[in-house]
Amino acid sequence: MARILCIDYGGKRTGLAVTDPLKIIATALTTVDTKTLFDYLKKYFSEEQVELILIGEPKNWDDSDTHATPLVKKAVERLKKEFPHIPLVLVDERYTSKMASQAMVEMGMKKKDRQVKGNVDQIAATIMLQEYLRNL
Repeated sequence: MARILCIDYGGKRTGLAVTDPLKIIATALTTVDTKTLFDYLKKYFSEEQVELILIGEPKNWDDSDTHATPLVKKAVERLKKEFPHIPLVLVDERYTSKMASQAMVEMGMKKKDRQVKGNVDQIAATIMLQEYLRNL
């Protein structure tokens, strides 16, 4: 059984989340330096079966593009080129970073850990993935 991988793509860091093989639970995987993302994905895909890639699409509340939208579009093109055998779906990432920060507070995460920006990226990817699973 194959997993679904979700990417919260950023200019500096990229958060990753993944489902279990039965696609029931979304779990934070890691945060990687965006420069090393494709090397990380090549290694991960050689070890794990992934049937679908989700990537967060940054949009403003009025559906206009954000400053990050061109970066994500460029990453989408590269993902399609380097991993053409894995379907890719864009998902709405509006407010996921804010939701991730709020979730960390509600989980009782220490302030020091909440300030680690990579934690926010992983949790944001997990929120997007869980929302996708809920809507299946």
